[in-house]
Order: sequence, then C-alpha cells, then structure tokens
Amino acid sequence: METASVTPSHDWLWILASVSLLISAFCALNIVVDILAGRRQKMWIMNVVWPITSLYAGPLGLLLYYRLGRLATTRRVRQAKRHDQEPQHKAKPFWQSVAVGVTHCGAGCTLGDVCAEWTMFGVAAAIGAGASTWFVFATWGLDYLLALLFGIAFQYFSIVPMRGLGFRRGLIEAFKADFLSLTSWQVGMYGWMAIALFVVFGHDSVAMQKTSPVFWFQMQVAMLAGFVTAYPVNWWLLRRGIKEVM
Repeated sequence: METASVTPSHDWLWILASVSLLISAFCALNIVVDILAGRRQKMWIMNVVWPITSLYAGPLGLLLYYRLGRLATTRRVRQAKRHDQEPQHKAKPFWQSVAVGVTHCGAGCTLGDVCAEWTMFGVAAAIGAGASTWFVFATWGLDYLLALLFGIAFQYFSIVPMRGLGFRRGLIEAFKADFLSLTSWQVGMYGWMAIALFVVFGHDSVAMQKTSPVFWFQMQVAMLAGFVTAYPVNWWLLRRGIKEVM
C-alpha cells in the first residue's frame, strides 16, 4: 500500500496547520501577559494550565480563560472574602467546574506528550529508527508515562494545598485523582493520532514528520479529542470527591 505524502496540491493543509499553530501561540501568549499584568490565579498551578490549554485549543482555550479563569484570580478571591461573599469561581455551574478540571488534566498530558515526541525524535535520529510502526508505539508508551508523571505533579500541587496533606498522602491522592482522568484523555488522543498516522496520511509520510506543522496540528486535534473523552470521567471523579472542584 502506498503511503500518503504532502505534495504541492496539499499546500493548503500546511498553511492551515501553520496558521492554527501561530494563532494558538498568540492566544497562549495573551494569557501569559494577562496573568503577569496582575491576574494571577488563586491556585498557582493554573497559571501554567491556562496558557498550555490555549496551545492546543487556541481561541477556545482563550475564551475559557476569560470566562472561567479570570473568576479565580487571587485579587477576586480576596475581594470576595473581604465582603464575606463566596468567590465567583466556586459559584459557577458544575459543568464548567468539570471543564476546568479537564483542562488541568490536559495540561499535564500536553506537556508529557510534547516532551516525549521530541525526545523520541532525537532518539530516532541517533539510532536511525526511522518511522517504523514499533517506534510509533514506543513513543506513545513514553507519552503516557511522562503525561502521567506531569499529571500527578499537577494534581499534587492542587490537592495538597486544598486538603492540607503531607507528601506521601498527597502523592497517593494525586495518583487517584489523575490516573483515570489522564488515561481517558489519552484514549481520545491516541485514537485520533492513530487515525491520522495510519489511515489518513500513513505514518511515514512527510506530513506526519515531527518537523511538519501538519503533525502538530493533528496533535492539537488529538488533544481536543482527549478533552472530549476525559470530560465524562472528570464529571464522575468530581461527583465522587476524588478530584477537587477548582
């Protein structure tokens, strides 16, 4: 079977991918500037989560930040407490709390996936592994491991301050909160990337090389697919009190 590759007739795809990546980077930068301008999050880890969210979700991530993230700034929380009021971010509808919880999981996944993809790109170049199928699955294995480690770290820095836990107990609770959430996210992400790699393009196509904007555009779509598959799991985790409402 011939594998697909990008030809001049596919220039529109390269342009679309490049524009999407540039817009997403601009949205992430916008959030960083907004936070540094005085809108730091009450939960400090969210200062990292929101820009990362826009790296894959672009304008949608920026919209979520303006609609939900700005409700949870340190300044707003302090103002609410001075007036004996409930902070606005705690009064939002439950479905919005779930969305914020998913972005929290997604940020850890995104960091892990990006680190793993570039690490394995370097390994492939060093050993001449090329684009063999086994190497794709090895990369996904590292993706999952690093994403889980980042995810647990993100959960740890959320749960420990909120519950006042020690180091060991904090790690246990962070693992319980993140394992199912992250795994469900990766199901959606791997599902889309499998379609892109093995059905649409062919895993050894020029378009799906790590240096191609098309590959990272497909990763953006994969992250959005991960958001969808992780949403119901996060709903359940929050209802059960396994994850904290943010």
